Amino acid sequence: MAGAPLGGRVAVVTGGGRGIGRAIARRLAGDGAVVVVSSRTQADLDAVVSDVGRAGGRGLAVVADAGDRADARRPVQEAFARFGRVDIVVNNVGGVVGRDHDPFTGTDDAFERTLTLNLTSAWWTTREALPHMREAGWGRVVNIGSGASKSSAPGTRVAYAAAKHGLVGFTRQLARAVAPHGITVNCVCPGWTNTSMVDWAAIAARGGVTVEEAQAEALAANLQHRILEPEELTGMVALLAGDEGAGITGQVISVDGGYGV
Repeated sequence: MAGAPLGGRVAVVTGGGRGIGRAIARRLAGDGAVVVVSSRTQADLDAVVSDVGRAGGRGLAVVADAGDRADARRPVQEAFARFGRVDIVVNNVGGVVGRDHDPFTGTDDAFERTLTLNLTSAWWTTREALPHMREAGWGRVVNIGSGASKSSAPGTRVAYAAAKHGLVGFTRQLARAVAPHGITVNCVCPGWTNTSMVDWAAIAARGGVTVEEAQAEALAANLQHRILEPEELTGMVALLAGDEGAGITGQVISVDGGYGV
């Protein structure tokens, strides 16, 4: 898309098949980027690529399990093989792995796999892209964090919160390391957002409350007393991904309606 703010750029969006990732992929494509989206579900990815195509953009679907060391690198490898460059990486993949996360009875496997999905996978994907960005003298890494990375939160699993706190440290230290090469690294933290990951029944059960009470608690948690839509995060990500965000790095930016303020 000639004249678009991200025209000529190639962006990799992990966890791009649904929710926040899907909204980000569509926004970056709308701003002119070629978008490579990854997740474990082909049908979800095909739907995103179709959306991008109908809007006049270009997209590539890469089925990959971000919890696997080799698979987490594949979206970047495919992007470079197909398009010859990787300018932007959005580490959006995240969630909770396993069922038993009680701090008294929880399993090591559930804790470790949740850390890997939310934190280590971001390292694997980013590490694959950094040499290409350094060679180009330009790059953007945007990590998608969480309101759980700012403080403790009711109903949040310990492993998930630990991983998202770790993502903040990863963002800041990596930003310092890569700044001399024209690469910026930032973290965007949503609060309550309307995605399929939000299971109100499960949240209510963990808190020992009704679904209605759980939803009321969520609404009360931010200043705007509402659940945000995924598209509301995309403006900040697009800013950080482009030339206008060149002066922003090492920052943790909340787009959450004032969550926990």
